[in-house]
Amino acid sequence: MELKKYQQDILTNLEHFLEKLQEVKDLRGAFHEHWTEHPFTPLQPFPGQVIEPYKNNIPAVPHVCIKVPTAGGKTFIACNAIKTIFDAFHFDKEKAVVWLVPSITILDQTFDNLHNPVHPYRQKLNIHFGNKVGIFDKSNLLQGNGFNPISVKEQLNIFVLSFDSLRAKNKEDRKVFQENGNLQSFESLVGSEEEISLMKVIQKLNPIVIVDESHNAESDLSVEMLKNLNPCFILDLTATPRKNSNIIGFTDAIELKKENMVKLPVIVYNHN
Repeated sequence: MELKKYQQDILTNLEHFLEKLQEVKDLRGAFHEHWTEHPFTPLQPFPGQVIEPYKNNIPAVPHVCIKVPTAGGKTFIACNAIKTIFDAFHFDKEKAVVWLVPSITILDQTFDNLHNPVHPYRQKLNIHFGNKVGIFDKSNLLQGNGFNPISVKEQLNIFVLSFDSLRAKNKEDRKVFQENGNLQSFESLVGSEEEISLMKVIQKLNPIVIVDESHNAESDLSVEMLKNLNPCFILDLTATPRKNSNIIGFTDAIELKKENMVKLPVIVYNHN
């Protein structure tokens, strides 16, 4: 499974932003230069509105958004984006990704597809990371099934979790934050002075966070949830970004139709 042109264009936008971030070392400046140098500026990701300045939603953490219509292959874009981000940051430590989804239905589908060795998503990850990929859901992580300091160092680790599982609304969800004997082997990572919980381990791994359907994660509680993960980078994926989203790349239904990704008629409105 290969990238469509519009998908590759979006990844090129991500790569360009990351290059600017390495050069400028400032989120606002990198975002500004990314769009100033874009060949198609001025751009309008929202009808009648141009790109606004970078919003520092999570202090000191790059937090950007890719806008892709429904059926545009957001998950496949994200699978490719992981390597782009890790390459830009020159990671020489554990590679961890927290992949957040808004519902159990999407969680099950995403986990199954990423875990399935013959699915195109997993095959792409295997190509990018030399077949050293581990996919975990919350149950795997809490039980320490295949999740330990050795496996974490030797492979790409993707944790597929729901928004609700990190909000600690009930007893089951609070297990993420509670001391966990199954994770005792991570003492050298977390430190002997602290209780070892799954959340503490994730925080120490300083993960990339991918937020699927990110328009569902804009409440104050969700922003606090993202901060609590101690991310090194946050990538939002959505067809309907909020006004505080830092969009670095987008496409529309017309581009999808050109690639036969949608079969329905596309209606174009003039907003001028």
